[in-house]
Amino acid sequence: MPMIAVETQFGCLGIEEEDGAITSLVWDGHTTGETTPLLIEAASQIRAYAEGRLQKFDLPLRVVGSEFQKQVCDLMSAIPFGYTRTYGDIADDLGCPAQAVGQACGANPIPVIIPCHRVLAASGLGGFSGQGGVEGKVALLRHEGAASLLI
Repeated sequence: MPMIAVETQFGCLGIEEEDGAITSLVWDGHTTGETTPLLIEAASQIRAYAEGRLQKFDLPLRVVGSEFQKQVCDLMSAIPFGYTRTYGDIADDLGCPAQAVGQACGANPIPVIIPCHRVLAASGLGGFSGQGGVEGKVALLRHEGAASLLI
């Protein structure tokens, strides 16, 4: 799959495309394969987000995973910039245990664009599978102005 790498304050983000949709975002990515118009647009939106000029991504996404994983990703995508929800909130929406939501968040194939960093534990930050672990989550939340939640 082609990938484009974008340097940001959050690390070098590699965005992958397959069949006209973004399917993955990884840390320490490298530009490989054909640079498509969609990858160029995704890189532009990531830069705009990192520079504080974009609050909502507008890209075709394809989550490869179970139906449950897709439902969790849809609910994460609905959380506005600068806001958070808890694993329990999402679990209540889906009628499932909060732990299952946490596992689905950790398996999010398109972090940042699908904002799993906006999902917190009931009594703290919870985990983060991105570069830097919880510190990476804190950096993204601070960037979005949700830092008051971290006090």
